[in-house]
Amino acid sequence: MADTDRKDLVAAARALDAAGHMPQKSGNLSLRTARGFVITPSGLPYAAMTEADLVECAADGAPLSNGRPSSEWRLHAAIFSARADAQAVVHTHSPRATALACARRGIPPLHYMITLAGAVGRAGIPCARHATFGTEALAQECVAALGEGLRATLLANHGVVALGASLAGAVALAREVENLAGQYLDLLAAGLKPVLLSKAELADAAAQLKGYGRPA
Repeated sequence: MADTDRKDLVAAARALDAAGHMPQKSGNLSLRTARGFVITPSGLPYAAMTEADLVECAADGAPLSNGRPSSEWRLHAAIFSARADAQAVVHTHSPRATALACARRGIPPLHYMITLAGAVGRAGIPCARHATFGTEALAQECVAALGEGLRATLLANHGVVALGASLAGAVALAREVENLAGQYLDLLAAGLKPVLLSKAELADAAAQLKGYGRPA
């Protein structure tokens, strides 16, 4: 794994932490490697984390370097195993998306930007069924919610998972999920019922967005 990739992973974790998307050492990020994946460590504040603290794991999650991987290593391993298109995985506890997840409620197709998650025809971004954090059960519920083409899901009573063909793409998508969750909560707080986009409207939006600032 290139040194620049490690630097980018640390920088992304720090940026999401500074934005309030990974409070109290929560959340984790990973990048696929030839031998498996590299993931952020367990229990270390992101502001203090360096490239040397990242933990390389085999495809099955077995550590290949010193340090203790994030407690959610099973989640990352399962996504990389199930989704060949995933080169990076970002898991956050961003506040507004997590609030929806705590209601076990997904995000409906209320705005065309939801197509960045690959949600065309999938009725928005779902909320995966609940399972205890750090378990294989949670990993499998996440994989099931993502299916074959979706790139983001909420985790019941937990947070957000986004994947991408690049780290930048996965980070951008995780940020967009938080933005969409905020829009949905604002509508609910105002007592307004969102007018949802149809499958045809979503397909048109996805086609229009293709190649235009689209997270990979």
